[in-house]
Amino acid sequence: MLTVGDGNRQSRKEDSHLLHFVSEGMFVVSLDAQRTGNSKEKLGGHAGLLKGYSVLLAKAPLLKMETLGIRSEDVQTTTTNTPVGIFLVVYYISNYVFRFLCQILGRFNRARAAQLTLPHFISQTPLFMPVGTKGAIKGLTTSQLEEIGCQIILGNTYHLELQPTSELIDELGGLHKFMNWPRALLTDSGGFQMVSLLHLADITENGVTFQSPVDGKPMLLTPEESIQIQNRIGADIIMALDDVVRTTITGPRIEEAMYRTLRWIDRCIAAHKRPNEQNLFGIVQGGLDPVLRDICVKGLVERNLPGYAIGGLSGGEDKDSFWRVVAQCTAALPEDKPRYVMGVGYPLDIVVCSALGADMYDCVYPTRTARFGSALVPEGILKLTHRAMADDTRPVDTTCGCMVCKTYTRAYIHCLVTKDAMGSQLLSYHNLYYMLKLSRDLHSSIIEGRLPEYVCLFLCLDFAFYLLSVLFHWFVCGFLQKMFPKGDVPEWVCNAMEVAGIDISSCCAPFSSSQD
Repeated sequence: MLTVGDGNRQSRKEDSHLLHFVSEGMFVVSLDAQRTGNSKEKLGGHAGLLKGYSVLLAKAPLLKMETLGIRSEDVQTTTTNTPVGIFLVVYYISNYVFRFLCQILGRFNRARAAQLTLPHFISQTPLFMPVGTKGAIKGLTTSQLEEIGCQIILGNTYHLELQPTSELIDELGGLHKFMNWPRALLTDSGGFQMVSLLHLADITENGVTFQSPVDGKPMLLTPEESIQIQNRIGADIIMALDDVVRTTITGPRIEEAMYRTLRWIDRCIAAHKRPNEQNLFGIVQGGLDPVLRDICVKGLVERNLPGYAIGGLSGGEDKDSFWRVVAQCTAALPEDKPRYVMGVGYPLDIVVCSALGADMYDCVYPTRTARFGSALVPEGILKLTHRAMADDTRPVDTTCGCMVCKTYTRAYIHCLVTKDAMGSQLLSYHNLYYMLKLSRDLHSSIIEGRLPEYVCLFLCLDFAFYLLSVLFHWFVCGFLQKMFPKGDVPEWVCNAMEVAGIDISSCCAPFSSSQD
């Protein structure tokens, strides 16, 4: 049984850890440490989590056990006097793992800044999740990812099952331990491979059969098998298997996929054996058809899932259709559950979707573009492969505080990206830092009520840079690609911001209806 002193007593090792969090204005939910593979005598950890503990901000409303899904028979409660203004409740929960909690910390019209309490980490939204398909972000260590503020890494069920297999991962203690990642994980269901590996896939009501790109053998992925694999992998958030089709497809296949997705979610729920440890998200499908999207949203909400994803986008549809689907879905999804727009990784798209009320995003874009020698900067894209970089002694981004920009010049990275893999590793570090800082800036701007100013600054940087670049175009050889090559804010952005209740007319007036 853990007890907590009055703010001054630190007579026990456990108390010293708990009192640290009391002094920081938090209350602590104590879990059975054995569930996390650590004895209580070996406590320690990192921001948001002591091994064996989950931590919540005390400024949050005091949560009832029922809100957390905790049964009274599982709990012993101790209350003590604590520093002024802080009421501390410690739950000692035998054989129980803290389940998902989404708490809205701030709003601006439709935009939300939330706190997600997961078994391994407390995350702040909006948030971007780097993609570690096979349990690793190419070129970066988990320590580096912690260093730049990564909160959740995405892994892929299909690829992890192919190699090294979920059975081996489970035997070795789960994916967190396998890849030495102490923070949160999300695993995709494998459904995206229906699109990316369509030439190797055969989709039926039973599931999807893939031809393994490793050995050519067939692999049947059913909703039940997808969940069983993800249960073995052990991610904090797991995704239901959905029937994925490209949004550019029209006709009855879209409707078929939407209704099949609803049928499959019930099979996923029935197969899920770790609901108190892993949070199952359903995925909204329906292509670009608002009627089908509405049916799917309502069907998923009726099942009262821990969270919801908006799927089937970023597959070649025009931007006007893209934002309208996001706006429709976020307006219909529950306020107290997270909303995850899958496959979104362009900075502008994340800003727009966050303004419309989305919370979570993932994409390979930051690391993939790094491998092509390009860096994300406030003005758009900086191509380090261009010969104009050869003698440029400036950092990649003069406004960036990452290790790469503090340490290396454009000239040095230019030399590396054309000859050495280290160049793409450094750019991957910078690009992910940029995306994670974008997420933090969105979070703070919503909390502080200055989202319109932040959005205008974000957009005006690109527009103002264009005006300057016209003057210097012939000198810089066009190596910097502008986000808005015609110097305008695309009409789709203006329309989306109007729906989001954010006035951008004071900073950048639109000049065309570009969809790019």
